[in-house]
Amino acid sequence: FNRCLKMAQTMSIRTGPHSPSYSSQSESEDSASDRDIGSSKRVVIPEDRKRKSRRKRDSGEEPAEKRSKKGSANQQQNITTRTGGAYIPPARLKMMQNEITDKNSEIYQRMSWDALKKSIHGLINKVNVGNISAIVQEILQENIIRGRGLLARSVIQAQAFSPSFTNVYAALVAIINTKFPGVGELIIHRLVLNFRKGYRRNDKNLCLSSVRFIAHLANQNVLDEVAALEIIALLLDEATDDSVEVAVGFLKECGKKLTEVVPRAVQGVFDTLRKILHDGKISTRVQYSIEVLSHVRKDGFKSFPSVIDELDLVDEDDQCTHLVSLDDEVNSQDILNVFKFDPEFQANEEKYRALKKEILGDSSSSEGSDEESEEGETEGEDADTKAMDIQDETQLSTMALRRIIYLTVMSSLDYEECAHKLLKVTIKPGQEYEVCSMIIECCSQERSFKKFFGLLGQRFCLLNKVYVEQYDRLFQEHYATIHRNDTVKIRNIAKFFAHLFYSDALPWTSLACIHLNEEETNSSSRIFTKILFQEMTEYMGLKRINERLNDPFLQPAFEGLMPRDNPRNTRFSINFFTSIGLGGLTDGLREHLKNAPKQIMARRHHSDSSDMSSDSDSDSSSTAESESESGSDSSTSTKSSSSHANVRKLSKIRDDRAISSKQRESGKLPLKSSNERKYKNTEEDKLRREDEGIEWCERPDSSGHKVIRRTGCGVGREGEGVLGNRDDRTERRDDDRTGRRDDDRAGRRDDDRTGRRDDDRTGRRDDDRTGRR
Repeated sequence: FNRCLKMAQTMSIRTGPHSPSYSSQSESEDSASDRDIGSSKRVVIPEDRKRKSRRKRDSGEEPAEKRSKKGSANQQQNITTRTGGAYIPPARLKMMQNEITDKNSEIYQRMSWDALKKSIHGLINKVNVGNISAIVQEILQENIIRGRGLLARSVIQAQAFSPSFTNVYAALVAIINTKFPGVGELIIHRLVLNFRKGYRRNDKNLCLSSVRFIAHLANQNVLDEVAALEIIALLLDEATDDSVEVAVGFLKECGKKLTEVVPRAVQGVFDTLRKILHDGKISTRVQYSIEVLSHVRKDGFKSFPSVIDELDLVDEDDQCTHLVSLDDEVNSQDILNVFKFDPEFQANEEKYRALKKEILGDSSSSEGSDEESEEGETEGEDADTKAMDIQDETQLSTMALRRIIYLTVMSSLDYEECAHKLLKVTIKPGQEYEVCSMIIECCSQERSFKKFFGLLGQRFCLLNKVYVEQYDRLFQEHYATIHRNDTVKIRNIAKFFAHLFYSDALPWTSLACIHLNEEETNSSSRIFTKILFQEMTEYMGLKRINERLNDPFLQPAFEGLMPRDNPRNTRFSINFFTSIGLGGLTDGLREHLKNAPKQIMARRHHSDSSDMSSDSDSDSSSTAESESESGSDSSTSTKSSSSHANVRKLSKIRDDRAISSKQRESGKLPLKSSNERKYKNTEEDKLRREDEGIEWCERPDSSGHKVIRRTGCGVGREGEGVLGNRDDRTERRDDDRTGRRDDDRAGRRDDDRTGRRDDDRTGRRDDDRTGRR
């Protein structure tokens, strides 16, 4: 029995800590049953206590301080973990921030750090060519001075995961670098360290991503070209397949920029590559990549531009270029990637708000005060809505509209169907120009003109007056730049506008931009004008076009087409229309050119007659006084007055000739033709001979020109012959007329006519006809 009792005791000890320890052998079964009942009571009592404590907490009997301490402890435990704790919804996170009264506390700073990290990471992942300007503004809204480490890490990671967007990330860094050069320098230092790390570890992917980013930063002038040349020299120093492949990829990205800046260094690099290629120590695949690079260089790196137009957002004067070498000691500042308590958190935030207001303007001022009051929140929402009103400067919507118009035009069977489809397209105000321009572009691309496009343009002009204004604008633009097109395009465009003109869809006042003269036309514009008028004549007829050109209401628009300001331009227009077979349009110009000299002389005679009338009044008064003294002097005074008038005419003609000759020498007036010079000289000679009293007549010479021939000598004053009427001129002219010219007319010319010329006619010319000839 005792042995069995000991065995039972040992078994009870092994079963668990709640098993009773029997100290005496006289314990009965009742005590065991009592023990079982006691153990059941111990299980029920804690459950009751839990229910009671839950009832107290729900009824509010438990102290609030105890509950707040527990909640803050749980929040602090979630926030202070390395990963930021469990996910907290934004609304709950904002409520938790509002509950914290101390803005300088570590909990609040950590919560704002997590929000900053998520915001920067999300914005970097959304950036592309179309929204880069908007993303930059949103990034500058965040405190990137405090989160510059987060920004650098996000940009480098995003570029490594998406190498095709490297130019976009480089443009983003270039924009931020203009305002915060420290951020750009930090990114460059980390990229250089990544390249060193990849080069030492033989990590080809890390080297490729790093050098690609460095190449685009050099294209954006964020990094100096010295670092690029050092990287190439390091990669080609000990040439292997991987190093040469990385160097080739690097040269493709920044080769155009280096060729513009340091062409001699690029030539040396390609000489080294050529030497490596001839050595044949690298694989065939890498050799082929070097040959491809040589072809890319011959094409001028057209497939690899340094900066595309959409990403050329920073002026060279505003950019801050960093000079970093591979041998420099650079610090990646990895401590900036983690949270650090800032005792002056609020002061630093206020400083960045002022800096942000200076950079972005007043739009960001309302966003800083939205945390303090409800009014600030409404102002911040308004500012956000205004900031979201983004203007698309990349013209992506315009390109999409042009694509839709092109596909609609080319897929339509007739012009009515095409016009119906285009009217269903959503065309914003101001985009009518793109519709008209695309129709003309499609027309010019055809091999020959199709009337489909002319009818389509006519339909749009008749539908809305806005399209008439746009086609008028396009006619002027195409005429000004018509020399950029080939002959087929010139013909199609001219026939298109000819259709609009003869169908009266486009007003004829648009022809005011055409100036037919030698200075303002070229071969392309003359071909365009020729095809335009020939096409209109074919459909309207010469008579109707002539009536339209002679319309008095449209004459101001045709002053350049039918010039009447200058005889030279008038002749040019006449010759042009005559050469294209439309000489019937120039009848008015020919009549004007024929009557132009008479009109000019009539105006001059009218001005001279007004001068003579004023002079005659003074002469008549002087004549009346002289008649009272002696009757014989009246005839003499009348002759002298007429000679004075002729002198004034001659002097006016000489002055006009002197002024016009100066203007022609300076280029302000075209040179006179020979007929004009003969006409002027004839008029002057006529006045001189009338003054001298010489009888003259016009006789044609052997060439057909009219030549003034002398028939006899007139008589001036009694006994003085021809030369007596020059006594009222100056002394020099008296000497000329009485001395040299007297001898010429009386002596030498008499001898010419009686002696030498007689000998010529009877002697020498007889010999010529009979002997020598």
